Amino acid sequence: MAGLFSRLTKEHIVAKPGFNRWLVPPASVAIHLCIGSVYAWSMFNPALIKALGVAAGSANDWSLSQVVWIFSVAIVSLGLSAAFAGKWLEKVGPRMVGFVAACCWGGGFLIGGAGILVHQLWLLYFGYGVIGGCGLGLGYVSPVSTLIRWFPDRRGMAAGMAIMGFGGGAIIAKLSIDKLLEYFYQAPRYLGTVDAVKLVTEGGKRFTEIAGHLTEVVVVGTNDVSRMIVPGEPGVYAVNTGSTGVAETFFALGIIYFIVMTIAAFSYRVPHEGWLPKGWNPPTADKAESKMITQNHVHIDQALKTPQFYLIWVVLCFNVTAGIGVIGVAKTMMTEIFGSTLPYVVDASFAGTYVLMISVFNMVGRFFWASASDYIGRKITYYLFFILGIFLYLSIPYTAVNVQASPAIIWLVLFYAATMIIFTMYGGGFATIPAYLADIFGTRFVGGIHGRLLTAWSTAGVLGPLAITQLRENSRVNAIEKLAAKVDPAVFQRSYGADISQLSQLIEQKTVTIPNLMVIVPSGITDPSPTLYNTTMYVMAGLLAIALFCNIFVKPVHERHHMGT
Repeated sequence: MAGLFSRLTKEHIVAKPGFNRWLVPPASVAIHLCIGSVYAWSMFNPALIKALGVAAGSANDWSLSQVVWIFSVAIVSLGLSAAFAGKWLEKVGPRMVGFVAACCWGGGFLIGGAGILVHQLWLLYFGYGVIGGCGLGLGYVSPVSTLIRWFPDRRGMAAGMAIMGFGGGAIIAKLSIDKLLEYFYQAPRYLGTVDAVKLVTEGGKRFTEIAGHLTEVVVVGTNDVSRMIVPGEPGVYAVNTGSTGVAETFFALGIIYFIVMTIAAFSYRVPHEGWLPKGWNPPTADKAESKMITQNHVHIDQALKTPQFYLIWVVLCFNVTAGIGVIGVAKTMMTEIFGSTLPYVVDASFAGTYVLMISVFNMVGRFFWASASDYIGRKITYYLFFILGIFLYLSIPYTAVNVQASPAIIWLVLFYAATMIIFTMYGGGFATIPAYLADIFGTRFVGGIHGRLLTAWSTAGVLGPLAITQLRENSRVNAIEKLAAKVDPAVFQRSYGADISQLSQLIEQKTVTIPNLMVIVPSGITDPSPTLYNTTMYVMAGLLAIALFCNIFVKPVHERHHMGT
């Protein structure tokens, strides 16, 4: 065992003379492709919130706001573990850190899968969120600092290569999650149409009598069929029958990720002290100064005493906050904005493809913007992110209002284009940050400094989903109340088996929703679903404006913080 662990240490992975540095990127990208599947979390949401009801959410199923926070916990754990791992990485090397990341990320899926099977939400939080999140942080920092050392001549491109994998991980995950869920899915017991089944409403829940016992059921209306994991017949389904397949999917992914990440970690090599690419010389002082690239080094602990660290921290935090909340509910947002206005185009398959395209543009943006920053400079790159981003985020509410008033494909095209550009800059922000740090603080401790800066990602992992879920939930409840007020009380009673005075309880138990209310409201009333995210987009644009001003004030580090030679 001691011999095995000795093979993981930094001393045993120093590359021999003549080693081809291009052998390192594949291992780095492989690890990031695995942990990057966290961006496909929204693909699990529809199955998790119907784990018991399967055909539709039942009273005891988890809500969207509950499961979205698992993604947030994973991102928080990522930032905190990266802050710790950054300094540890400098000591033990990337192979040790990468292997531990494989154990945590793969193991987190296995624990989370067990939590789904026994329907214990805390196990899902602990497994995927905490343990898996630690795997994310450890797996994230090890490839980035390693590649920056192998490619001092192209820092932006090097960081972009590694982090490109993180953005692209959701592409593979999206395809595999869809297939795995479909493979493991078991249809629930179908009891018949609504007219053919005698329903009883108690405490906001729907029941029917089977073999002399009241059995909880869910009712799937015609508007809800497209939201089923595997579309079926509208009607009544028994709760706790069938399976969404999400637990089995967790188990399969956990095993696959562990194997791939372990192989990649054992492929790592680091350059020997003083190594430089053949034929390359560091830039002259004048050229380096023009792009605000330091020729000095700042220690990890000293970096935290500089204003530059905190300004860049805010730059990263707010850029991530603006995008991460949208990523967490991407599939749901696309369905709610366009599902009712353009149902002949935006169905479940279209929304799933939208998540895939987010991953594609996220990945492309990481490599494109990071590589471009080698030529135009990191600071100018972030100016482009924020100025263009503000206008793009403000365009989303404009699009939502217009598609609600006049449904047309052009609004979907504009929304699609705006969000795809946003996600290139979201990914580009991640990929450019390591090079920005290397420019400002030097390369000697960039891994440790980068790890500590990723606490900004942890903060954004809370702020983004909090803003988008809380503001959306407020908008959703308000919209339901306004719609319900326009429904004939007798029609409401007949549809839900309860008086409208019980609306709050019916909303809480997921019995009353916007889609099923739209079936019984008077004709001519507009579906409010497209505008549920408008307030959130205004808030995100404001955060980008603050980040823009922080970027303006980033200057070279004062010489008193530099390390001695």
